[in-house]
Amino acid sequence: MNSPMPLRLQGHVKDLGGGFVVRRMLPSLQCRSVGPFVFFDHFGPVTVQPQSQIDVRPHPHIGLSTVSYLFEGAMMHRDSLGSEQLIEPGAINWMTAGSGIVHSERRPQSLANTTYVNHGIQLWAALPVAQEQIEPTFTHYPAARIPQFKVDDAQVRVLIGSAYDHQSPVVTLTETLYLDIVLGPGGGIELPAWSHEAAIYTVDHDVMLGREFIQRHTMAMLTPRHATQVNNASKHEAARLIVIGGLQLDVPRHLWWNFVASNTELIERAAQRWEDHTMGSVPGDSEFIPLPERYVRRR
Repeated sequence: MNSPMPLRLQGHVKDLGGGFVVRRMLPSLQCRSVGPFVFFDHFGPVTVQPQSQIDVRPHPHIGLSTVSYLFEGAMMHRDSLGSEQLIEPGAINWMTAGSGIVHSERRPQSLANTTYVNHGIQLWAALPVAQEQIEPTFTHYPAARIPQFKVDDAQVRVLIGSAYDHQSPVVTLTETLYLDIVLGPGGGIELPAWSHEAAIYTVDHDVMLGREFIQRHTMAMLTPRHATQVNNASKHEAARLIVIGGLQLDVPRHLWWNFVASNTELIERAAQRWEDHTMGSVPGDSEFIPLPERYVRRR
């Protein structure tokens, strides 16, 4: 059954500095979250040259899990737990901030004098209120552990959650869905009738969602409990889709800078800890980013 016309998000382009531009789909005025996901950035493809300044310097988080996923390129993750992990295409890197963590994502030293392409997705998933102040953790799931299989004319990777009778190894604290789907030229796939919130994002080409034309770089909400056919609008090139979703947030969230919380007091406390240099630091990386404008946006 085809779903009604979906809510479409075009997002906005944001320059993070040094020419590192992202397409930010969440949060938006029309849609604050999809399932547990409160933040969605699509970065690249960007050509990284030896003189490029695109490192993500040490910065703090609370109340969320970050999910880094690359289509191309490489990044080096380091955090205040002492984790040091090369992020490569196809792997899932799940960092739970909980009560507070500091991390950086920089160019790997092995690529310091190399020109290469970085392209991927950065997500934040809000933690359930009961667990938003748990101890921080970091877990790396290499690409070889992520289920990959064919459905109809599509290659599917179940990054998080379950779909098409396949289960991701990634451990989460709430029902979460994250799929990477590549449609062959002119190919299609039927998306299941999920009972929870879900949306697709068109990474590089236009698609048909049911009878609706969805342009590339667009997020479109899916109708719960409706199976939906999605087809590649191109007869000549493959098209990549991202599907995200899961259980709705248990309560609304406040977002300010890199902090996510169920109440602003937790954000104010985290901001003070960062300002006082008591949240922790990344071993061997002493660079410090001052707080932005000092107030909490109450939402």
